[in-house]
Amino acid sequence: MRLNIAAVALLLARSVPAAVLPPQGGGNHQVFAHYMVGLTSGQSRDQWQKDIIEAKSAGIDGFALNVGSADSWNADQLKLAYDTATANNFSLFLSFDMAASSWSIDQVISLVNQYKGAGSQLKVDGKPFVSTFEGPDWADNWASVRLGTGDIFFVPDWSSLGAPGVGGELSLIDGAFNWGAWPNANEYTMTTGNDVAYKSALQGKAYMMGVSPYFYTSKGDAKNYPDEVRRLTIIDLPQYNKNWYSSSDSLWYDRWKQVLEINPDYIQIITWNDYGESSYINDPVPAQIVSGAETYVNGFAHSAYRFVLPYFINAYKAGNADVELPTEGAVAWYRTTPASVCADGGTVWGQGGGASAAGGTKDVISIIALSNSPKDITVAIGGASQTVSPLDTVGKASFYQVPFNGQIGAVTVTIDGKSTTGPEITNACPASGHVNFNSVAIQL
Repeated sequence: MRLNIAAVALLLARSVPAAVLPPQGGGNHQVFAHYMVGLTSGQSRDQWQKDIIEAKSAGIDGFALNVGSADSWNADQLKLAYDTATANNFSLFLSFDMAASSWSIDQVISLVNQYKGAGSQLKVDGKPFVSTFEGPDWADNWASVRLGTGDIFFVPDWSSLGAPGVGGELSLIDGAFNWGAWPNANEYTMTTGNDVAYKSALQGKAYMMGVSPYFYTSKGDAKNYPDEVRRLTIIDLPQYNKNWYSSSDSLWYDRWKQVLEINPDYIQIITWNDYGESSYINDPVPAQIVSGAETYVNGFAHSAYRFVLPYFINAYKAGNADVELPTEGAVAWYRTTPASVCADGGTVWGQGGGASAAGGTKDVISIIALSNSPKDITVAIGGASQTVSPLDTVGKASFYQVPFNGQIGAVTVTIDGKSTTGPEITNACPASGHVNFNSVAIQL
């Protein structure tokens, strides 16, 4: 989840690609996905098994378990998660949600101690890895947690402090996680300025870089949701001042290219299952969709975003974009209506922005194709075809964009005679009465 904070952003020019350097903070290049335990009330072991197997198949090493203090299902779900992960040689670590709930020192110590011996608990230098979502005002309590647990490897997300502020807390931490994985308000693409600032501020301590495919949250209705989930819903839906879209037309490609430039110790993909913010990389699990978000989530599959992960993760770990391709193919993502087909629903362009979200996205189909050499691709919308060349290439990944050009109909992507077809683009306003800025993703 993203908190309404004015995180400090250092607006530096786009970094020039540099030679890959060894990780600074003692990490061994691992990739995790942010998993919302607050959405798992009543979840079965089979669902945990499915999520873990799918994540492993994409090259993901583990889940960062976002956990709130008040959820009555924590005991059951954390045990299921850790047991299932241990059986599948998959790593987990606790990420204490300090923004949406209140934790006591004893609660944190108890959870860390309960799972620090689990076979699936991520450890660094023999210490359990622990993180947060925000909570810099809780900073002075971590010394007590270290004492009460026999020490931890502590890599919090204190993004509300900005990189300089995090750099002022080095005596308390072993590294830092930068939640900033989306362009700023009124900016169409990201730079690596904030990543560079974090690495500099950390002075050699571990850097965990946030990577996300998408961000959009819109209006919903939480009134019929259980009280225990209301904590999560209050953060996740824009009737509580959350109604924005962050430019994502090229984000999934841009951010992985930046990973290869920055070479962080760790990566955290934001997110596995936060449907209310459209940042998910699996297909929606109905029981996990917060009330109101179904209007922009149902029918908008995202699992195809994972297609490029085995390649990019292998390249990141190897420090070389010329690694062997697991398979050739592509992922394409797009909205199913033009951005101005009807009202924007009050959705603004970026966190803290004021301009309409319609100005922060183009009417395009975006594509990342993986092949041993760049190729032209053909995209048809309702039978009208366009053949395009890559706009950019890194290693064996090429990026393309194809404009709607006023066309409507099913979308078909063809490369080397192989095709896939996705949901149609239409000029009809969604039933919500405003544009759905979420994307659908399809795989070739």
